[in-house]
Amino acid sequence: MSNFIISPQPIEDIDIIAKVSTRQSGGYVIFDGRVRDHNENRDVTHLQYQAYEALAVKEGDRIIAEAFDKFNIHKVFCAHRTGDLQIGDSAVRLIVGAKHRGTAFDACEYIIDELKIRVPIWKNEHYTDGSSGWVECHECSKHAHHHKES
Repeated sequence: MSNFIISPQPIEDIDIIAKVSTRQSGGYVIFDGRVRDHNENRDVTHLQYQAYEALAVKEGDRIIAEAFDKFNIHKVFCAHRTGDLQIGDSAVRLIVGAKHRGTAFDACEYIIDELKIRVPIWKNEHYTDGSSGWVECHECSKHAHHHKES
């Protein structure tokens, strides 16, 4: 089973805690990336995500495997939406379980930063003026700073 999935269905209903729960994990960190109503001084009405699914899953799993090598974590699960998303919908949900919370936070940050840079998922924003545009994540490489390894 993959630790990274692409879903055209809402991901809010996925019981992500059950997917990573272990007796040895004392800290769980959940990142829930949601659709917001603005981006770069423009009002957003909704988004559309597209993915090269086979490659996205492969690269997502590769990033998670790297996190297991870099951090002392126990389990990870991540789900990313595709299709039409409304304001407030979850676009990506990630959970990391580790012995301690600090390690879980560091691994979670590493994984989400790498996902935004490397996984072939594209976001088309729709704006209140009726226009739309594909989003280039100019800030993504700035977020992928030197992560602490635990």
